[in-house]
Amino acid sequence: MKSVLKFLPAATLAVGLALSVVPAAAQQAAPKAAAAPAQPKASPAAVAAAKEILQIKNATAMYAGAVPGLVQKTKIALIQQNLNYQKDLNEVAPIVEQQLNGRQNEIGEGMAQIYASEFTEQELKDLVTFYKSPLGKKLIDAEPRAIGLSMAFMNSWAQNFSETVMGAFRAEMRKRGKEI
Repeated sequence: MKSVLKFLPAATLAVGLALSVVPAAAQQAAPKAAAAPAQPKASPAAVAAAKEILQIKNATAMYAGAVPGLVQKTKIALIQQNLNYQKDLNEVAPIVEQQLNGRQNEIGEGMAQIYASEFTEQELKDLVTFYKSPLGKKLIDAEPRAIGLSMAFMNSWAQNFSETVMGAFRAEMRKRGKEI
């Protein structure tokens, strides 16, 4: 079964990884409460339904490589700051990755809590029913392609439209006697 998130994992993880390697001073200066907004506590049934939705949509694909990815990004950042420790950092990276393996599941738990706080228990149950229906299954299968094609269309449109915008700027600047 294809995931609605099939095409998103690399992009989403890349953005997450890019934002995750913050200078240590900035991380220490930021208060812990600012890290993630507090979510109201949801009922266990709502959380269970949210987890089922995430499982149906194969959301784990979005963050499955989070630990190795973050370890690699951190290692690269540390090597750039400590070139003389490159050999050691390369040796330490697999140890750190092994120690932290499984922590990516915290993302799924957090996502389930967020879904459970954004939707009522009944809405979540209705969504589970929908995603298990023929139309819901089709949505899960077809949506990644539809979103991918939509993104490609938007990029193409933006590229073509930027030429129109550039032409408009040139025309207005010509009126002022300035060629650009």
